[in-house]
Amino acid sequence: MSGQLMPCNPREISSLFLFEKLSPEQLGRLCSEGRVELFEAGPVYTEGDPATCFFVMIEGTVVLSRRVGGDDVEVSRTSQRGVYAGAMQAYLGDRVRQVYNNSMRVTEPTRFFVLPADIFADVMSAWFPMAVHLLEGLFFGSKNTQAAIGQRERLLALGSLSAGLTHELNNPAAAAVRATATLRERVAKMRHKLALIAEAPFTREVMAGLIEIQERTAERVAKAPALSPLEASDREDMLTDWLEDHGIDYGWQVSPTFVQAGLDVDWLEQVAAAVHTDILPNAVGWLNYTVETELLMNEIEDSTTRISHLVDAAKQYSQLDRAPYRVVDVHELLDSTLLMLSGKRGPGIKVVNEYDRTLPPVPAYPAELNQVWTNLIDNAVSAINGAGGEGTLTVRTALDHERVLVEFRDTGPGVPPEIKDRIFDPFFTTKPVGEGTGLGLDISWRIVVNKHHGTLRVESVPGDTRFQVLLPLTAETPAEEAEDNA
Repeated sequence: MSGQLMPCNPREISSLFLFEKLSPEQLGRLCSEGRVELFEAGPVYTEGDPATCFFVMIEGTVVLSRRVGGDDVEVSRTSQRGVYAGAMQAYLGDRVRQVYNNSMRVTEPTRFFVLPADIFADVMSAWFPMAVHLLEGLFFGSKNTQAAIGQRERLLALGSLSAGLTHELNNPAAAAVRATATLRERVAKMRHKLALIAEAPFTREVMAGLIEIQERTAERVAKAPALSPLEASDREDMLTDWLEDHGIDYGWQVSPTFVQAGLDVDWLEQVAAAVHTDILPNAVGWLNYTVETELLMNEIEDSTTRISHLVDAAKQYSQLDRAPYRVVDVHELLDSTLLMLSGKRGPGIKVVNEYDRTLPPVPAYPAELNQVWTNLIDNAVSAINGAGGEGTLTVRTALDHERVLVEFRDTGPGVPPEIKDRIFDPFFTTKPVGEGTGLGLDISWRIVVNKHHGTLRVESVPGDTRFQVLLPLTAETPAEEAEDNA
């Protein structure tokens, strides 16, 4: 928007605090190369547009706002003479993207001294070279520090996740190894028992009946009912008594296995009717190894399935071989992140999922949302651990008008009111030195607000802290460089 050109008076310009120390020659150059413009009430420039001018208010009222999600949020309103905005980083040149970082409007006729960005950059370098060098060092040094610490934080998070995943994988892997070794031993003993049975002079019909019992035994293992501890104990006693009554003195050793497989006295009666009394002990021993073999194979299957699920969760978390921007189910992302972080949670932390499974999918960058979940869950766990290690983490999803709500609620001590407005600032942390970089929530804010056009907010009282992420259901044009403009 262009304003009405007006005369530039060096004396009036020198009354502004930015220019009060300039020489008459410098003031003369500003008036000759700059201009005074009068803007009627309305917009002056818009956030994201090329930053072409530096504005200093002479008189009037100015309002600055930032775009947050789909809303313009007012960040400043003032009538103080000399306030400035616009191309304030023009002196950095092409090393940064020169766009307006906010929107400016005026609420009444307002006069500005307006300096083109290239002239502003030139006079800054010519008149204040040392200040420009210091500002450049501060800007790029802070940016490099933030990038380095952010990378370090990602590496630390990756190391922690890797340790947790290794721990989670170790349990089923070790179980599978143990079960495989035991299975090999049981199969060898089963072959030995079969050899003893084969040495007896049985008809083909008897052997066929015994084989049929073995097959039906294996089928019953797969369909074994779940028994209460009391029911299992009673059935073990019954099986032990039956086996001892039939001359099998090791019944107390095999009865727990038979009960686990869902076998009962009726099944033993069928076995006794199918084989000769002399070889009943060997037949029962052989069928015990059959049952153990089936149970061990089930254990191996469960362990390897668990490993497969962990690998799938790791792929889902890292979003390997996935498109960076796509429509996703937030519950899949949450589940994979919770599984990946399960090793970091202590035994005193209970996780409760309150999911609305009817929620529609959302357009998002899944890998980066997983990073947000990681930061928020890690903060919640740290808060609970800091309060004694006993508490509840509740992850809730719901529909909030035209947005999906993802809420992380913990029972920790809460966020003190005096720092609530600072927790999203870069490098701000309440953790002890060496335990936090202060970038987790800043990165989360950038991902949710700048990249997904959503909202990240916190509500906190002692014992009830809630970080809420609101994501729009409708896709906007992906902006890969959104973070660079924040």
